[in-house]
Amino acid sequence: MSGTTTQHPEFTVTEISSYIKMAVEGAFPFVRIRGEISGFKRAPSGHLYLNLKDANSVLGAVCWKGTAMRFKFKPEDGLEVVATGSITTYGGQSKYQLIIDNMEPAGLGALMALLEKRKKQYEAEGLFDVSRKKSLPYLSGVIGVVTSPTGAVIRDILHRIADRFPTRVIIWPVLVQGDKAAGQISAAISGFNKLKKDGDVPRPDVLIVARGGGSVEDLWAFNEDEVVRAAVDSDIPIISAVGHETDFTLLDYVADLRAPTPTAAAEMAVPVKSELILLVDDLAKRSLRGVFRFIEIHENTVKALARAIPDPKRFIEEKAQRLDNILLRMETSIRNLIRHQQQHLDVAGRLLESYHYKRVLERGFALVRDSKGKVIKSSLAVEDGRINVEFADGSIDAVVGGENKPAKKKPVKEGQGDFFG
Repeated sequence: MSGTTTQHPEFTVTEISSYIKMAVEGAFPFVRIRGEISGFKRAPSGHLYLNLKDANSVLGAVCWKGTAMRFKFKPEDGLEVVATGSITTYGGQSKYQLIIDNMEPAGLGALMALLEKRKKQYEAEGLFDVSRKKSLPYLSGVIGVVTSPTGAVIRDILHRIADRFPTRVIIWPVLVQGDKAAGQISAAISGFNKLKKDGDVPRPDVLIVARGGGSVEDLWAFNEDEVVRAAVDSDIPIISAVGHETDFTLLDYVADLRAPTPTAAAEMAVPVKSELILLVDDLAKRSLRGVFRFIEIHENTVKALARAIPDPKRFIEEKAQRLDNILLRMETSIRNLIRHQQQHLDVAGRLLESYHYKRVLERGFALVRDSKGKVIKSSLAVEDGRINVEFADGSIDAVVGGENKPAKKKPVKEGQGDFFG
């Protein structure tokens, strides 16, 4: 047995790995493989590591950074692709793998299936709801444009804005297709939102994200998740102007407004200055006519009221005449009142005069007073002394005394009187 084993050459692990590597690479120097991407990873170096799988098998694959930069789309899990390259081995893990020289989506159907999948996901999240879309300012002071710095797109936008309403435009140059395009576009949208309104580079009032037409693969960067999320998070209204009128990307669905072309986006961003001047002039004229009409209407109203209101002079004259009549009636009434009161006073005076004690004396009566001038009303009130008797034609003093003095009556006591007096 020992002799038999010495007849076969002995290899080190490295040697046999090298032989296998040369055999595999010699047998498969160029292959074209269709499969679904899984386990996709991007290393910090920029190299791509992934698996291509079908229903039964899995093939590891590597794509170096330089090759990956030429891709027109962004690889991700679930996307069916066609990869071309060579089969080699990796001795460090005793595995064979595909070194990718080029990779494309497996036809339009694969991209459209992925697009539809993402569309349903974003729609379920409410990212397409009209309620979350922002209104564009009528007149923007600053317009931000995210697009390639070269090409017809940026020239069309700048020329259209200059023709309609010259406005400050800030361009954030980005790649609009390829593996790095989505990252640059999303960074530009976020970067514009971070600017301050009064900064050296002012924050735009509206953003235009644009590129020219192309295939689904050419426009794929605008379907990437990071671009969609950046647009959703933007506080600045966004106009999507990607591709031609028949081209649709996911950015179109989440943007606040979609323009069929970049030129149309410029038209949406600013009004026509000459038309605006005419509009303002027309509004000014209409306002002036409105003021004049307002004055005319109220002037007519005042005139109508003036016709309905009597002449103030005539009104005052009538009131003066009425006042004169009142004063005259008052004067007459006062005279009549005074005359009536004078007559009443005259009657009262004559009556009072008739009741004067002098008139009584004239009828033969006399007024008797004591020495103190007090009227004596009763004979019992006469004391010894002097009295004064007043007649109608004069008065005399007299002395009262003797038997002629009336006797005082004794007061009568209640009950039975004294029998003996």
